[in-house]
Formats: sequence, C-alpha cells, structure tokens
Amino acid sequence: MRRLLLFIVPVLMYGDGLKELIDYSTKQNDLVISKEFTKQAKSQNLESKKSAYFPTLDVGAFYARDDEPSPLQPGDVYSAYAKISFDIYDGGKKSSNINQAKNEFKSSSFESEATKKSISLQITENFFNIKSLESSLESKEEAQISLKAQLERIIKFYEAKVATKDDVDRLQAAYDTNIYDMESLKLQILSLKKSLELKVGKSVDILDNSSFTKKDVNEYDTLDITKSLMAKEESIRNSSNAVDSVYYPNIKIEDTYSLYGYGRQSEKASLYGMTPLDNQNTLMLTLNLRLFDYGQIEKSKEAILLGSKALNAQVSYQNKEQKIQFELAKSRIYTTKLKIKSANSALISATSAFETVEKKYDAGIVDYVIYLDALSSRTSAKALYKSSLNDLELAYAMYYFYGGKNIEEFIK
Repeated sequence: MRRLLLFIVPVLMYGDGLKELIDYSTKQNDLVISKEFTKQAKSQNLESKKSAYFPTLDVGAFYARDDEPSPLQPGDVYSAYAKISFDIYDGGKKSSNINQAKNEFKSSSFESEATKKSISLQITENFFNIKSLESSLESKEEAQISLKAQLERIIKFYEAKVATKDDVDRLQAAYDTNIYDMESLKLQILSLKKSLELKVGKSVDILDNSSFTKKDVNEYDTLDITKSLMAKEESIRNSSNAVDSVYYPNIKIEDTYSLYGYGRQSEKASLYGMTPLDNQNTLMLTLNLRLFDYGQIEKSKEAILLGSKALNAQVSYQNKEQKIQFELAKSRIYTTKLKIKSANSALISATSAFETVEKKYDAGIVDYVIYLDALSSRTSAKALYKSSLNDLELAYAMYYFYGGKNIEEFIK
C-alpha cells in the first residue's frame, strides 16, 4: 500500500509548466478562438470576391393577369426564364475588391498571431508573479515556524517567572502579524491564479518551475499587431481603387432565354394569325459610364484615404513604441542581473546574521527585538532574492516579445 501511495502522490502533485499553459491557451482562450473565427470569415470573404470573376446564372418565373386586357392581348401570361450574365469590364472593381479582401485576410492573420503572443506574455507575467508571491509565502511560513517555537519558549519562561508579559506580547504580535501577511499573500496568489485560469482556459493549481534560454536578439522584427495595421491600411487603399472604378466604362453582357404560356387569349388575335411567342432568346450588351455626380465619388475616395493616413500614423507610433520597449527590455535585463547579485549577497549576510543572533537569543545574550529584526531581515532577503530571479525570467520574456519573437520558442 505504501508503494502504491509513493507512486500516486507525485502524479497528483503534477503541476503545469509555462510552456504547457501557453500551448493550452492557444486552443482554449476565448479571445484567441474569436480571432481565429474572424480569420476564417475573412478567408471566406476572399473566396467570395474571387467568385465574382465567373458568369452568373439566374432562373425565374412570373405570372401576369390583366382583368381588362387590350383586344389583341391575352389576359394571363406565364413565363419562366434562365439568364446568364458576365461582366466584360468593370473598371478594375473586382480586382480591387479581391486585393482588399486579401489584405483584410492578411490583417486578420497577423491580428490572430498578435493576440496569441499577447496572451502568452500576459500568462508569463501572471506565472512569474505567482512564483514570486509563492516564494514570499514560503519565506513567511519558514519564519512562522521559528516564531512559533520562540513564542512557545517565551511562554514557558513567563510561566516560570523568568520573562515578562511584555516579552510574550511582542512575540505574539509578531506571530499574529506574520499570519496576517501570509493570508494576504494567499489571497494575492489566488487572485492571480484566477486571472491565469481565464487566460489559459482551464483551472490552475500547482505551477512547475520554468525558465527561458538567455539569448541575444540583434535585430527585432516588426510586431504582428503592427503588421496587421499595415495590411489593414493596404486594404483601405484597395477599397479607394474600387471606388475609382465607377469613373471607368462598365460593360456587361446578358443572355436570357424565356418560355411563355397564355390564358384567356384574344379570339380576334387568333383570327388574324397574331399568336404570341412561345419562347424568346434575348442577348443584351450594356455599357455604363458615370459622367457627373457632384463629386460624390471623389469625396468618398478622399474620406477613405484619410482613414489610410490615420492607420499610417498608428503604424508609425507602434514602431516607435516597439523600439523604446525593446531598449527598455534590454536595460531591464541588465538591471535585474545586478539586483540578483545584490539580493544574493544580502541573503547570505542576513542568513548568517540570523543564525548568530538566534544562538545568542537562545542563550539569553540578546533580547527579542534584535531577534525579530534579524528574522525579518532574513525573511525579506530570501523573498527578494527569489523574486529577482523571477523578474529576470519576465525581463527576458518581454525582451523576446518586443523583439517580435514567439516567446514560447525560448522556454526551456
């Protein structure tokens, strides 16, 4: 039975690594799914625009009744027809519409990728912030063990009348305050885990340790969200070309074949041999050219091009922001590495100092004030060191993200 438990417990304690969480989010996150549906919709729209190059075939029928027909006309007319149409020339409207649809599809594809990468970064932020809080909680729990032992010890001294009530109260206050801090940390961890669950698309309990490979990115790639805006701007310019097509000749050919049937035919028409047609084939070639519209089309095109300029300004801003964030990410890595060295040195010193003070406190050489100060310093130094390690991982995640890379590829 004991062997079975030893096998089952590690399975039950299995946690999620950062890579697994990001992988899962690409399939289950509602925002990612929404962007994928939008991408599919744009793909179908592109196919519909391509179909416009093919002839169209329509069928129809009608019934007409005249209560008082003219002397030579039948009172009832039945008809069924089939019509095939083809645009010989449309001023480039179809090609412009196809190019517009292509760029809209391209924009939605980039936007979908941008959403995935953005969600990945948010998951990474939540992940390492939770790890930092868990480290702080672990330090507090270690401190709680020491505080509890010293509190029980001082209570025995008080009962033996070799310690004062003030000594007990001070240690009790430190013990209770530490419990308060631990509960606050647990609530923060729970809040971040719920936020992480929303982004991932599943419940999250235990988080495995994860880290990034530390590589230099010499040149950054344009962010997908910026590429999406660029493709959207291109699609707007394509739509302005479609508007221009109105000023070009539009040539269309139609061939209609109709079958007719009649009721209440005129007797006079029959006497004169004037029988209506049973069928008819009509070929029609039409030409349309817009000559004057009070500048309607021109103003529409100007409005569209202003929208294009607005997107260009956004693209310019996005590029500037990416450059700044990329440089800041590099500085953040450098600064965090220095912080790790300082935090490690502080942890070594605080640990050594606490061990010395604890021995002196147990021997009655120093009072509880010095002991609590040394314990607090060690607890803070340990939490700060582990937090700085997590900050470095997050700094590299931001470095790769603003470098235009897929951060998932750099997770060990």
